[in-house]
Amino acid sequence: MDDKHWYQTAVFYELNIRAFCDGNGDGQGDFLGAISKLDHIKSLGVDAVWIMPHYPSPLKDDGYDVADYYGVHPDFGTAADFKAFIDAAHERNLKVIIDLVMNHTSDQHPWFQAARTDKNSPYRDYYVWSDSGSEYPETRIIFLDYEKSNWSWDETAGQYFWHRFYHHQPDLNYDNPQVHEEMFKVIRYWLDMGIDGFRADAVPYLYEREGTNCENLPETHEFLKKVRRLIDEEYPGRVFIAEANQWPHDLLPYFGDGDEFHVCFHFPIMPRLYMALKQGNRRVILDILRDTPAIPAGCQWMTFLRNHDELTLEMVTIEEREWMWQQYAPNPEMKSNLGIRRRLAPLLDNHKGKWLILNGILMSLMGTPIIYYGDEIGMGDNIALPDRHGVRTPMQWDSSQNAGFSAADKTYFPVISDAEYGYERVNVANQENDPDSFLSATRFLLQVRKAHPELQRGEMEIWETADKSVFAYWRILDDERTLCLYNLSAEVQSVSLHFPELAGQGKLIDLLHEGRSWTLNDNIPPVLKMRPYASHWLHLARR
Repeated sequence: MDDKHWYQTAVFYELNIRAFCDGNGDGQGDFLGAISKLDHIKSLGVDAVWIMPHYPSPLKDDGYDVADYYGVHPDFGTAADFKAFIDAAHERNLKVIIDLVMNHTSDQHPWFQAARTDKNSPYRDYYVWSDSGSEYPETRIIFLDYEKSNWSWDETAGQYFWHRFYHHQPDLNYDNPQVHEEMFKVIRYWLDMGIDGFRADAVPYLYEREGTNCENLPETHEFLKKVRRLIDEEYPGRVFIAEANQWPHDLLPYFGDGDEFHVCFHFPIMPRLYMALKQGNRRVILDILRDTPAIPAGCQWMTFLRNHDELTLEMVTIEEREWMWQQYAPNPEMKSNLGIRRRLAPLLDNHKGKWLILNGILMSLMGTPIIYYGDEIGMGDNIALPDRHGVRTPMQWDSSQNAGFSAADKTYFPVISDAEYGYERVNVANQENDPDSFLSATRFLLQVRKAHPELQRGEMEIWETADKSVFAYWRILDDERTLCLYNLSAEVQSVSLHFPELAGQGKLIDLLHEGRSWTLNDNIPPVLKMRPYASHWLHLARR
């Protein structure tokens, strides 16, 4: 595969700079601290780092409320520190992707401040205004727990302004060509700095049209194709990734004809992995895979188990959502909007087998996987913190003060200190040389994935076993093939490895369990006894 399609086989690591490592002792993570921990990221076996917003911001939405598209938040360091981070990552053959927040700005952005104070300012038309606040009534409210309307009154402006997210995040007006030009300048600035691409935030909502739900509009795609053309023509080899929480068929247009986004997040598959595991039934995974269309050559899906947001339940039925809340968020404080604000390990009851199943699926299913910082060591969460901050606590490096994150007396959020997930027990140093740790398991899964190209880019072929609790599929690339099997239940399952077409061709070697193999023959097929919540990757070693 040529290098310009590197994103199709890469594994990403989502990095919250504020949460990772404090390099100057002020209690906040920064780029200098992150540079000192790049060897840890590299050791996992990942290929790229996605950085959450690093821009100057009031931080009412953890940086997704951008106040200056050209700067670095002073808590994180300087532009020189940012450039040093890029260079240090590249020295380790790690790509760097940053967030591009195109849909909205902070209300503290100079554009909005100029717009609200002067009706005749050229910046007035950078935003969407109304005298009545009654337009676009068919548009859903995304942050239901916090906002009653997509319109907010601005006393200074004497008008309502439009926002799809928080009321302190006014949406930009993409009907204004000048806004296009502003975004093009921002894109060129950061690509000139040396980054390897963008994860574009909240792209379905760029335009508004009466009589629609103001999502996925044709004008949105026209603008995004312009961005892709700019990247391809001026910065070949860089990647453009869409964050769009939509159904797979609604996402298909975001790939265009291979001329819009290179990669799109596959949101709907994620909650179904948790559903299937709790139900002990593969059905919901198979349903969404069947509903996932083929995508253009050169494109890829992006998959994940958790990230900085809530575990979103927008793409499930109302009944499924209620069931998921009952199963995974028994405490009402664990809910947020239409989702669950918990980390991976607590969601899985800190169960190693369940963790291996979901991570095994993540690393062998179609798509480019993302690991969320801290999940590689099974970090916990703090639901006492507001909003989604409970999954954004300091990284736990060792058992020293503040988990080795900072030498300050006080950190931006307290480190996790409970009995099960507390930093004195759960940290990188403790797990570094423990072969049974989450950290070792993460490295091992990525190592095996990297050694077997079929797990990265092979065709996927579902293998339906007699038992609904066994989820299985082949990954096939030319003559290489691996069968991935997962026991989603708490019961032992026996699986007949009956493949007459492969009889006599060799052995199935278990890549996840050293020393285990099964010879394929014409007579009695071998039987695999799967322990509760077991994972197996069976590679065909030909004679």
